[in-house]
Formats: sequence, C-alpha cells, structure tokens
Amino acid sequence: IWKCLLAFVSFSAVASAIYILNDFFDLALDRKHLTKRNRPFASGALSIPFGLGSMMVLLAMGVGAGLLLPIEFLGVLGGYMVITTGYSLSFKRMLLIDVLTLAGLYTIRVLAGAAATGVDVSFWLLAFSIFFFLSLALVKRFVELRTTAIPAGERIAGRGYRTEDQEIVAQAGMASAFSSALVLALYMDSAAVRELYPHPWLVWPLAPIVLYLTIRVWILARRDQMHDDPVVFIIRDWRSQIVVLIGAVFLVVGGW
Repeated sequence: IWKCLLAFVSFSAVASAIYILNDFFDLALDRKHLTKRNRPFASGALSIPFGLGSMMVLLAMGVGAGLLLPIEFLGVLGGYMVITTGYSLSFKRMLLIDVLTLAGLYTIRVLAGAAATGVDVSFWLLAFSIFFFLSLALVKRFVELRTTAIPAGERIAGRGYRTEDQEIVAQAGMASAFSSALVLALYMDSAAVRELYPHPWLVWPLAPIVLYLTIRVWILARRDQMHDDPVVFIIRDWRSQIVVLIGAVFLVVGGW
C-alpha cells in the first residue's frame, strides 16, 4: 500500500508542476478566455515568481518520492514529464494529436501505478483507458469550440480546431465512449474475468455504468452545462459519484 501512496504523491506533484508550466505558456490566451481568465495566474491572484517557486518545489518533491520506488516507475515518470512538456509546447496546437496525447497521458498514470507496485497491466485495461479518456479529451475540445466565439473558417487561438469541427469532434467522442464500453463488455466475457471473479455476472453492470457516465457528459456538453474539464466535472458531480460508488460495490461483491 505504501508504494501506491508514494507513487500517487510523486505523480501528483510532478503533474501539478507541469500544469503550472502549462499555465505559464497559456497566460496570454487564458487572459482573453471567457472562463480561463479566472485561473489563479491568469487573473493575477497568484504571482509568476510564486508559481515558479511552487513548480520547483513540486518537481523536487515528485522526483524525490519517485527515487524511493522501482526504477521502472522513474522511467514512466520521466516519459510522462517529456510528453507533457511536449504537449504544452507543441502538441496541444495540433489537430487530433492533442486529444490523443491527453488520452495517452491519462493512460500513462495506469502504467505508473503498475510500475510502482509490480503489477502486470492487462491489454483490456489499457484499451479501455485509451478509449475512455479519449472521449473525455474530445469533450474538452468540444466545450472549447462551443464557448469560443470565432469567425467561420478560423482556428481557435492556440488550437488546431475550427468552429465547423464541432460535429465531427462530438461524433468521435461518442464513438470513443461506446468503444470503451464495448472493450469492457468483451472483457467481462473473457476467461480472465471468470478466473478472477467468483461471481462474474455481478461485474456486468460496469459496462452500462461507463456508458451512463460518458453519454451524460456529452449530453450536458451539448446543453452548454459542462465544466471546461470533464474529469473535474465527474469528480465533483454528485450523480457521477453515486454511479461510480455503485460500480465499485458491484466490483467488490463480484470478487467476494
């Protein structure tokens, strides 16, 4: 358990440091954005020197904690830092490369946890993670397209998308959501589940639960009721919390 906690602290600290760096790169754009201008650095609530100091402390804390874990974890952590920095500098301005990178970065967290604890990661989990987080990343871009007023034919500042891309982004996001549920459903019918769970039929509700979470997010996004970050929305939304809790209960009872 201590390895899991240490990996969580290490990865969270490094990710937070990179988020601060990303905010610095986006300061000019965030100050012109409808909602992002309220972010601490864009609004001036926190100073740039404070941010730089915090970033260095968080990096030192994250890498220091990572040194206490297996070398494989440090390798994953280093890869995450490189890819995230690349995203901040360039990838986020590239059409589709940005959302694929975001989905990959979320999935890397799964690999980091596995590297820290020595647990093997299944193909099923990686496939599910990629599709699930790709759908949420596309929600993020869809919301930006809905809330940014730009003339037709012009790209959003700092992004590779135009207003006319809204529909294809939504279609791709919904397709990714259904793909994640399909991967989960196929996994439920695999031999691996029958070996791991004494009552495999009890974990079947996880597939519709995932569909509920993702489709509801997309419906709210189309209603202009979605937070800039769908992951933050799911964490804070009480309905999502209840559904996730129900899914966890089915998972535990199925393996009892």
